[in-house]
Amino acid sequence: MGETTPPPPPSRRISVHQLLGGGSVADVLLWRRWGASLTLLIVSSTSWYLFERAGYNFLTFMANVLFLLVLILFLWAKSASLLNRPLPPIPDLEITEETVDRVSQVVQVYVNHVLAVGCDIAIGRNLKVFLQISFVSWIVSYVGSLCSFLTFAYAGILLSLSIPVVYDKFQHQIDEKLVVAQRILEAQQRKIDETLLKKLPRPSQKEKKVQ
Repeated sequence: MGETTPPPPPSRRISVHQLLGGGSVADVLLWRRWGASLTLLIVSSTSWYLFERAGYNFLTFMANVLFLLVLILFLWAKSASLLNRPLPPIPDLEITEETVDRVSQVVQVYVNHVLAVGCDIAIGRNLKVFLQISFVSWIVSYVGSLCSFLTFAYAGILLSLSIPVVYDKFQHQIDEKLVVAQRILEAQQRKIDETLLKKLPRPSQKEKKVQ
């Protein structure tokens, strides 16, 4: 009981690409689409430098970009009508119902998951889930006190573009180390659970007889 099963053999091991969904997002995170991955890295690095280091205001930046975009499109359209040139190739700027339904379904899954966890803690009194949520919240709060949200998001993007690639190349060696670490954590968790259970008040013999 409490023993951890060893990692599956290489023939049965799920690839990192499948764990990430096997779509375009997985291709970007694993650098199989070098153009998209490099673009994401450059855009995130530039945004972090502008807003975090250079002190550029986000609202001012977006207003200036929108103004330049509208100005370029306006001058392009005017010059095209005067010189008999084609108009700027602007696609239909609208959101389809299919896109809205797809996004709402994804949001619904995550919201229901969060509500289920909250219900499990409040009604089910799941001590293990409560300790896990408390630990993660404390970690996020501690990291938030050390850096801004933009720096935290930028670090998350850098980790997302590096950890999956490293794990994909050294999956077998990392799985072996993770199994050892998981066994140690489970042993420590059992000790903590036993300590907390001993501190919880137990009903006396009189209360049991009354019931």
